Amino acid sequence: MHFDALLLSRLQFAFTIAFHIIFPSFSIGLASFLAVLEGLWLATRREAFKTLYLFWTKVFAISFGMGVVTGVVISYEIGTNWSVYAAKASPVIGPLLAFEVLTAFFLESSFLGVMLFGWKKVGPRLHFAATSLVAAGTLTSAFWIISANSWMQDPSGYVRLADGSLRAADWGAVIFSPTFPLRLAHMVLAAYLTTALAVGAASAFRLLKAPGEAESELALKMAIGMFAIVAPLQLVVGDASGKQVLRVQPAKLGAIEAFWDTKPGQAFHIVAWPDRSVAANRWEISVPKLGSLITAGSVDAKVTGLKAFAPQDRPPVAVVFWAFRVMVGLGVAMIGLGAWGAVLAWRGALARNRWFLRGAVAMGPAGFVAVIAGWTVAEVGRQPYVVYGLLRTAEAVSPVTQGEVSASLLAFMVVYATIFTAGVLYIFRLMAEGPAAGAAQPPPIAVRPPGYALAAAPEEDR
Repeated sequence: MHFDALLLSRLQFAFTIAFHIIFPSFSIGLASFLAVLEGLWLATRREAFKTLYLFWTKVFAISFGMGVVTGVVISYEIGTNWSVYAAKASPVIGPLLAFEVLTAFFLESSFLGVMLFGWKKVGPRLHFAATSLVAAGTLTSAFWIISANSWMQDPSGYVRLADGSLRAADWGAVIFSPTFPLRLAHMVLAAYLTTALAVGAASAFRLLKAPGEAESELALKMAIGMFAIVAPLQLVVGDASGKQVLRVQPAKLGAIEAFWDTKPGQAFHIVAWPDRSVAANRWEISVPKLGSLITAGSVDAKVTGLKAFAPQDRPPVAVVFWAFRVMVGLGVAMIGLGAWGAVLAWRGALARNRWFLRGAVAMGPAGFVAVIAGWTVAEVGRQPYVVYGLLRTAEAVSPVTQGEVSASLLAFMVVYATIFTAGVLYIFRLMAEGPAAGAAQPPPIAVRPPGYALAAAPEEDR
């Protein structure tokens, strides 16, 4: 493997986006969770809801600020490392990101201060409205970012000029590209799952340390209710999204399933060792014909294999294949955990089952890992294109040197590791203290500049 400027630029973007995506995926779900908590407190005046709201608001503020710190550099990377992409695609992508600023950013920035510091300064209904609008802002941000990324995955509504630059011919088709609805649903559900698992893990940890803590038991029940419903729903949405990939990006589907030959009755490879150098799997454990059933809906369906594409048009198979299995494997574990928790809650034994509490703690990071794995499948599977079928990644990179990219990548690794470690340790400290202690302190401020959650940038490749 030759570490030239292209590969180093890809690695740099992969590194920064992998760190960054952790925090928006958490804050999207957590903002909605906070709106639910405050709404329930207004409806019932139950102090446990208020305590949980004040506690998780503090965690939200820290994670929000971490998202800013880890994400602000991404918009600069587009200009420094991917200037050709910016020059050719920005007439389409730029307005979508601008819409994100004009809608989501303005909405959140207008009401975030009220949410964080207005608990004793405004009326409860106005404060709830502010929390709800911040939650709506995070979902609006996801809307525009996924819209931009979906257009890069399956471009529509554009015209291509003689110089190779792209222009929007139909903004409705650009915004609502064919893959957009399912990809948006998939991402929002992933954010809700990530938050539910994190809240469940923190609550289970507290119950292991302080059995009988009412607020933690309530939060754990709410978290279980969320991922017990959302995890199976995510499986359905993910399956529909996979069938869509078969239609619009057959090479990506071939990499996901390590299909090399085009034939009916494809086997499903549970595990395999795909090798691009020989265009085959070195070894595999498979179920006959199940691959065609899963991907195309029929055991006799003919599914296109990777050999139908020129070698230079095939994505990195092993990375996509294993990232997909990590994502799906964690999804199945989430379904199992949700079913186990629901049964225990129905029996009234949830807070007393220490094995379940340990399992919930262990599954706390699963949502974050699954999100990163899912983005790896989406973005590495899109290769060798940055705008699928229109602009190759090798043609989108800036005229930078290997040394320049190496130096900036090393600097990012040092700075991000420091910031990430400090921020996450502080969040863990808050969670360890528990809702009663954490809610006593006022939430810190978090400022969100334009470009937050820039998951639609050109190169989330691993």
